[in-house]
Amino acid sequence: MAPSLFDYESHLEACAKQDEQAFKALYQQESAQMLGLAISMLGDRALAEDCLHDTFVQIWRHARRFQRALGSGRAWIYSILRYRALNQLRNHGRYTELDDEFIERLADDSPQATELFEQKSEEKLLNRCLQGIDRNRRHPILLAFYHGLTHEQIASRLTIPLGTIKSRIRAGLRALQECLQA
Repeated sequence: MAPSLFDYESHLEACAKQDEQAFKALYQQESAQMLGLAISMLGDRALAEDCLHDTFVQIWRHARRFQRALGSGRAWIYSILRYRALNQLRNHGRYTELDDEFIERLADDSPQATELFEQKSEEKLLNRCLQGIDRNRRHPILLAFYHGLTHEQIASRLTIPLGTIKSRIRAGLRALQECLQA
């Protein structure tokens, strides 16, 4: 079933009530896509499979924390995957420095980024919304999301005061949220 037709939010709410069928449907809907993303982030299938397993355990255990008003269910499960993958990279000493050009290409038109973002309609919208944010706000968001950097690390890397970075990220995320909800 296409992601736009699958009701992630209702399935997560059912998971919060321990509905195993809803959990199974959610797993069947997204596990292959999520595994592919985990492999690309971690560079190792075994680690990616562990990451995917841990992600779905967290989804099952914490589905009650999902709040429909704060964003899409699909974005919520992918944020858990991203967090688990970044933790694995840090814990296994496999954290790879990515250059700024790579981070920018993820929001631009590189073939690799285009392939990732164009696979699903939601991701196309995200890409369009990211492009609509000015670079001063977009770049710190991308460094945080794809690079896993803290606000302090971003401020240091870009040689910009910490308060400015926090303001830019906050404003950029607000603009992104408004665009995604429009």
